[in-house]
Amino acid sequence: MPSDTRVARDTGFTLIELLVAISVLGFIAVLGWRGLDSITRTREILSRELEQARGLQIALAQWQTDCANAVDADVLDGRAPLVIEGARMTLARRVQAEAQPGVLQLVTWRLRDGVLSREESPPTRDLSALDAWWQTAQSGSAPGIRLQQGVRSLALRVWTNDGRGWRRWEPGNSTLTSRAALMNPQAGSTSTQILWRGVEVSLQLEDRPAPLQKIFMLGTM
Repeated sequence: MPSDTRVARDTGFTLIELLVAISVLGFIAVLGWRGLDSITRTREILSRELEQARGLQIALAQWQTDCANAVDADVLDGRAPLVIEGARMTLARRVQAEAQPGVLQLVTWRLRDGVLSREESPPTRDLSALDAWWQTAQSGSAPGIRLQQGVRSLALRVWTNDGRGWRRWEPGNSTLTSRAALMNPQAGSTSTQILWRGVEVSLQLEDRPAPLQKIFMLGTM
Protein backbone atom coordinates (compact mmCIF):
# COMPACT_ATOMS: atom_id res chain seq x y z
CA MET A 1 0.00 0.00 0.00
CA PRO A 2 2.72 2.59 0.80
CA SER A 3 4.43 1.66 -2.47
CA ASP A 4 1.27 2.39 -4.51
CA THR A 5 0.87 5.82 -2.88
CA ARG A 6 4.45 6.76 -3.72
CA VAL A 7 4.02 5.72 -7.37
CA ALA A 8 0.82 7.78 -7.73
CA ARG A 9 2.57 10.80 -6.21
CA ASP A 10 5.60 10.45 -8.53
CA THR A 11 3.45 10.45 -11.73
CA GLY A 12 2.12 14.06 -11.19
CA PHE A 13 3.50 17.33 -12.69
CA THR A 14 6.00 19.39 -10.83
CA LEU A 15 5.65 23.14 -10.39
CA ILE A 16 8.46 23.79 -12.84
CA GLU A 17 6.80 21.63 -15.46
CA LEU A 18 3.53 23.49 -15.03
CA LEU A 19 5.28 26.85 -15.35
CA VAL A 20 7.04 25.70 -18.53
CA ALA A 21 3.76 24.45 -20.00
CA ILE A 22 1.99 27.72 -19.17
CA SER A 23 4.86 29.72 -20.72
CA VAL A 24 4.73 27.68 -23.92
CA LEU A 25 0.96 28.08 -24.17
CA GLY A 26 1.27 31.82 -23.55
CA PHE A 27 3.92 32.13 -26.26
CA ILE A 28 1.73 30.25 -28.71
CA ALA A 29 -1.23 32.46 -27.79
CA VAL A 30 0.81 35.62 -28.44
CA LEU A 31 1.94 34.30 -31.82
CA GLY A 32 -1.62 33.39 -32.71
CA TRP A 33 -2.91 36.84 -31.68
CA ARG A 34 -0.23 38.60 -33.73
CA GLY A 35 -1.02 36.44 -36.74
CA LEU A 36 -4.74 37.13 -36.40
CA ASP A 37 -4.10 40.85 -35.96
CA SER A 38 -1.90 40.88 -39.08
CA ILE A 39 -4.60 39.09 -41.09
CA THR A 40 -7.23 41.56 -39.87
CA ARG A 41 -5.08 44.57 -40.74
CA THR A 42 -4.27 43.15 -44.17
CA ARG A 43 -7.94 42.54 -44.85
CA GLU A 44 -8.79 46.13 -43.86
CA ILE A 45 -6.07 47.51 -46.14
CA LEU A 46 -7.21 45.35 -49.05
CA SER A 47 -10.83 46.36 -48.52
CA ARG A 48 -9.88 50.03 -48.45
CA GLU A 49 -7.77 49.71 -51.60
CA LEU A 50 -10.53 47.81 -53.40
CA GLU A 51 -13.04 50.49 -52.46
CA GLN A 52 -10.66 53.19 -53.64
CA ALA A 53 -9.99 51.37 -56.92
CA ARG A 54 -13.72 50.90 -57.50
CA GLY A 55 -14.36 54.59 -56.85
CA LEU A 56 -11.57 55.62 -59.22
CA GLN A 57 -12.86 53.27 -61.90
CA ILE A 58 -16.33 54.81 -61.70
CA ALA A 59 -14.94 58.37 -61.69
CA LEU A 60 -12.63 57.82 -64.65
CA ALA A 61 -15.35 56.07 -66.64
CA GLN A 62 -17.65 59.05 -66.11
CA TRP A 63 -14.83 61.45 -66.99
CA GLN A 64 -14.23 59.57 -70.23
CA THR A 65 -17.92 59.75 -71.11
CA ASP A 66 -17.99 63.50 -70.49
CA CYS A 67 -14.94 64.10 -72.68
CA ALA A 68 -16.17 61.80 -75.44
CA ASN A 69 -19.37 63.86 -75.72
CA ALA A 70 -17.63 67.25 -75.62
CA VAL A 71 -18.76 69.78 -78.24
CA ASP A 72 -16.80 72.34 -80.24
CA ALA A 73 -17.07 76.11 -80.12
CA ASP A 74 -19.30 76.33 -83.18
CA VAL A 75 -22.04 74.43 -81.34
CA LEU A 76 -21.87 77.03 -78.55
CA ASP A 77 -21.91 80.03 -80.90
CA GLY A 78 -18.22 80.65 -80.31
CA ARG A 79 -18.25 80.12 -76.55
CA ALA A 80 -15.31 78.20 -75.12
CA PRO A 81 -16.27 74.52 -74.75
CA LEU A 82 -13.41 73.82 -72.32
CA VAL A 83 -11.90 75.89 -69.51
CA ILE A 84 -9.28 74.76 -66.98
CA GLU A 85 -8.43 76.83 -63.93
CA GLY A 86 -6.07 75.20 -61.46
CA ALA A 87 -7.69 72.03 -60.13
CA ARG A 88 -11.00 72.72 -61.88
CA MET A 89 -12.07 71.67 -65.37
CA THR A 90 -15.35 72.72 -66.98
CA LEU A 91 -16.51 71.46 -70.35
CA ALA A 92 -19.66 71.54 -72.44
CA ARG A 93 -21.01 68.22 -73.60
CA ARG A 94 -23.93 66.93 -75.61
CA VAL A 95 -26.58 64.86 -73.87
CA GLN A 96 -29.02 62.84 -75.92
CA ALA A 97 -31.56 60.49 -74.43
CA GLU A 98 -33.01 57.68 -76.46
CA ALA A 99 -35.39 58.93 -79.18
CA GLN A 100 -34.94 62.50 -77.90
CA PRO A 101 -33.24 65.51 -79.50
CA GLY A 102 -29.80 66.40 -78.17
CA VAL A 103 -29.32 69.06 -75.52
CA LEU A 104 -26.27 70.73 -73.97
CA GLN A 105 -24.88 70.46 -70.46
CA LEU A 106 -21.94 71.92 -68.56
CA VAL A 107 -19.88 69.53 -66.42
CA THR A 108 -17.32 70.66 -63.84
CA TRP A 109 -14.66 68.42 -62.31
CA ARG A 110 -13.11 69.92 -59.20
CA LEU A 111 -10.60 69.01 -56.51
CA ARG A 112 -11.17 70.79 -53.22
CA ASP A 113 -9.96 69.84 -49.72
CA GLY A 114 -8.75 66.44 -50.93
CA VAL A 115 -12.11 65.50 -52.48
CA LEU A 116 -12.68 65.01 -56.20
CA SER A 117 -16.22 66.01 -57.16
CA ARG A 118 -18.34 66.38 -60.28
CA GLU A 119 -21.00 69.01 -60.91
CA GLU A 120 -23.41 69.19 -63.83
CA SER A 121 -25.91 71.76 -65.04
CA PRO A 122 -29.47 70.94 -66.05
CA PRO A 123 -29.64 69.92 -69.74
CA THR A 124 -30.78 72.81 -71.93
CA ARG A 125 -30.75 74.25 -75.42
CA ASP A 126 -30.61 77.81 -74.16
CA LEU A 127 -27.04 79.15 -74.40
CA SER A 128 -27.84 81.97 -71.98
CA ALA A 129 -28.73 79.33 -69.36
CA LEU A 130 -25.32 77.74 -69.93
CA ASP A 131 -23.70 81.15 -69.43
CA ALA A 132 -25.47 81.53 -66.09
CA TRP A 133 -24.39 78.07 -64.98
CA TRP A 134 -20.84 78.83 -66.06
CA GLN A 135 -20.76 81.67 -63.56
CA THR A 136 -22.15 79.36 -60.90
CA ALA A 137 -19.45 76.77 -61.62
CA GLN A 138 -16.72 79.39 -61.37
CA SER A 139 -18.03 80.59 -58.01
CA GLY A 140 -17.91 77.05 -56.63
CA SER A 141 -21.45 77.21 -55.26
CA ALA A 142 -22.87 74.50 -57.51
CA PRO A 143 -23.88 71.25 -55.79
CA GLY A 144 -21.52 68.42 -56.65
CA ILE A 145 -21.21 64.68 -56.19
CA ARG A 146 -18.22 63.51 -54.14
CA LEU A 147 -16.50 60.80 -56.16
CA GLN A 148 -13.13 60.23 -54.52
CA GLN A 149 -11.48 61.19 -51.24
CA GLY A 150 -7.81 61.24 -50.34
CA VAL A 151 -6.67 63.03 -53.52
CA ARG A 152 -3.64 65.20 -52.87
CA SER A 153 -3.42 67.00 -56.22
CA LEU A 154 -5.00 67.21 -59.66
CA ALA A 155 -2.96 68.28 -62.69
CA LEU A 156 -4.46 68.81 -66.15
CA ARG A 157 -2.87 69.18 -69.57
CA VAL A 158 -4.40 69.67 -73.01
CA TRP A 159 -3.45 68.63 -76.52
CA THR A 160 -4.33 69.70 -80.03
CA ASN A 161 -2.91 68.87 -83.42
CA ASP A 162 -0.59 71.87 -83.75
CA GLY A 163 2.78 70.22 -83.23
CA ARG A 164 3.32 71.58 -79.71
CA GLY A 165 2.33 68.37 -77.93
CA TRP A 166 0.85 68.23 -74.43
CA ARG A 167 0.88 71.49 -72.48
CA ARG A 168 -0.60 73.27 -69.51
CA TRP A 169 -3.66 75.42 -69.93
CA GLU A 170 -2.69 78.90 -71.05
CA PRO A 171 -4.46 82.18 -70.19
CA GLY A 172 -6.60 83.37 -73.06
CA ASN A 173 -7.69 79.94 -74.20
CA SER A 174 -11.18 80.58 -72.88
CA THR A 175 -11.81 83.73 -74.94
CA LEU A 176 -15.44 83.95 -76.06
CA THR A 177 -15.91 84.65 -79.75
CA SER A 178 -19.17 84.85 -81.64
CA ARG A 179 -19.84 82.43 -84.46
CA ALA A 180 -20.11 85.36 -86.89
CA ALA A 181 -16.63 86.53 -85.97
CA LEU A 182 -15.27 83.03 -86.37
CA MET A 183 -16.76 82.73 -89.84
CA ASN A 184 -15.90 86.28 -90.87
CA PRO A 185 -12.67 87.61 -89.31
CA GLN A 186 -13.13 90.91 -91.16
CA ALA A 187 -16.12 91.64 -88.95
CA GLY A 188 -13.75 93.22 -86.45
CA SER A 189 -12.47 90.28 -84.36
CA THR A 190 -9.28 88.36 -84.94
CA SER A 191 -9.86 85.90 -82.09
CA THR A 192 -9.64 82.22 -82.87
CA GLN A 193 -10.73 79.13 -81.00
CA ILE A 194 -8.28 76.31 -80.42
CA LEU A 195 -9.85 72.94 -81.10
CA TRP A 196 -8.67 70.87 -78.15
CA ARG A 197 -8.53 67.18 -78.94
CA GLY A 198 -7.32 65.61 -75.71
CA VAL A 199 -7.08 66.08 -71.95
CA GLU A 200 -4.51 64.42 -69.69
CA VAL A 201 -5.61 63.93 -66.07
CA SER A 202 -3.02 63.27 -63.36
CA LEU A 203 -4.34 62.34 -59.91
CA GLN A 204 -1.97 62.07 -56.96
CA LEU A 205 -3.51 59.98 -54.18
CA GLU A 206 -2.34 60.34 -50.60
CA ASP A 207 -1.18 56.73 -50.19
CA ARG A 208 0.37 56.26 -53.64
CA PRO A 209 4.00 57.07 -54.50
CA ALA A 210 3.27 57.93 -58.14
CA PRO A 211 0.35 59.80 -59.73
CA LEU A 212 -2.36 58.05 -61.69
CA GLN A 213 -2.48 59.39 -65.26
CA LYS A 214 -5.28 59.00 -67.78
CA ILE A 215 -5.77 60.46 -71.27
CA PHE A 216 -9.22 61.30 -72.63
CA MET A 217 -9.99 62.25 -76.19
CA LEU A 218 -12.46 65.09 -76.68
CA GLY A 219 -15.48 64.71 -78.89
CA THR A 220 -14.87 61.16 -80.05
CA MET A 221 -18.49 60.06 -79.86
